[in-house]
Amino acid sequence: MNYPFTSEDFKSEPYWWDRTERSETGDNSLPTRTDVLVIGSGYTGLHCALLTASAGRQTTVIDAEAAGWGCSTRNGGQISGEIKPGYDELSRRYGNAGAYALVKEARNALDWLGEYVAEQDIDCDYRQCGRFTGAHSPRQFRKLVASTRQQPPGLEQDLRVVTARDQAGEIDSEYYYGGLVNDRHCSLDPLKYHSGLLKLALKSGSQVISYCEATRVEKTSDGFKVSTNRGAIHARDLVVATNGYTGSVTPWQRRRIIPIGSYMLATEPMDLLRANQLMPGQRVFGDTRKVVVYFRRSPDGRSLLFGGRVSVFESDPVKSLPALRREMLRIFPQLEDVKISHTWMGFVGYTFDRLPHMGKQDGAYYAMGYCGSGICLASYMGNRLGLQLLGKAEGNCAFSDPAFHTRSLYSGKPWLLGASVRYFQLRDRLS
Repeated sequence: MNYPFTSEDFKSEPYWWDRTERSETGDNSLPTRTDVLVIGSGYTGLHCALLTASAGRQTTVIDAEAAGWGCSTRNGGQISGEIKPGYDELSRRYGNAGAYALVKEARNALDWLGEYVAEQDIDCDYRQCGRFTGAHSPRQFRKLVASTRQQPPGLEQDLRVVTARDQAGEIDSEYYYGGLVNDRHCSLDPLKYHSGLLKLALKSGSQVISYCEATRVEKTSDGFKVSTNRGAIHARDLVVATNGYTGSVTPWQRRRIIPIGSYMLATEPMDLLRANQLMPGQRVFGDTRKVVVYFRRSPDGRSLLFGGRVSVFESDPVKSLPALRREMLRIFPQLEDVKISHTWMGFVGYTFDRLPHMGKQDGAYYAMGYCGSGICLASYMGNRLGLQLLGKAEGNCAFSDPAFHTRSLYSGKPWLLGASVRYFQLRDRLS
């Protein structure tokens, strides 16, 4: 399906996949036994495998698709080190100490990721670019201003208020009523980052097997037997690292993950002068609406990469593209003449408490539910999961503490999601 606003070479696959050749995984033969079996070859699975393999444990990573096919190579490349619930909400749930630990852990993850990329010399266009959060109403602008004055002790950040009068220095749009800049936030190319991790994992001795779908998990006297479409494998330790793609093979985790579609587009390359005027810096952007949009310039600065929650159950990004483009033009009406070169989608793993979780259930380790902050948190929590498997105290993590709850009658199919999205869309309009 083509639209008048799509380019001649339009593709319904991630922009990143055109920019970088995807890495091969090498030997794809499934062993009959392994010390550690990881289901899922995204950021979580690879970081975990890196540690266990480097410590001498035979480690096998399997994936139903090509390595990193899910959101690890489909996301927008924005890195925040933040979690969805604010400190006040968390303190009501877990007390001040619990709230502090959770917020601090997420921010530590951001620092850790930057250090890791630098230490491992991963070429992935990593930049500390900062984030502009636009206020979509005067009331939301007042709330942003108040948030800079009410930061919890020990968790203060250097946040800069930008008024509507001055925001042209950040974004050429009249849609927002001012905003807030956090200079700590970062960006990268998600496929180049995943490719770097994959190379490190293979170098560590991990075996990564693509197109090997787990179909059944059975507990045994000495670990687990996992049946796949390519045979069975016995493992002493099992790691579930499937996040938004968690399926029926691990029903306990599936009942706790809400897969939410996130849709993206890329424009054709623009003249640099025009792109610079659109967003003078190379920050990442979001806004205060509940139904999220997020956008940035591409690493070369010439294309706009724009994402949002414009559909609920649609798995064909071409069908949702007109709605996504309308959201883009709502903010940037001056891009009416710019063609769209790519569109794609992926599933973000949400949880009922909007927190990521890690732990152990029926003997199997897991980490998932990053709620849109997966680059940073998936990497960090995958690393901590690996440390836990090795019995290291450094693997202790605040996200192991909150109970991982589900809801009655929920089996993994988000049948109430459509009504929830429409409710929040209405709230956004009313505000």
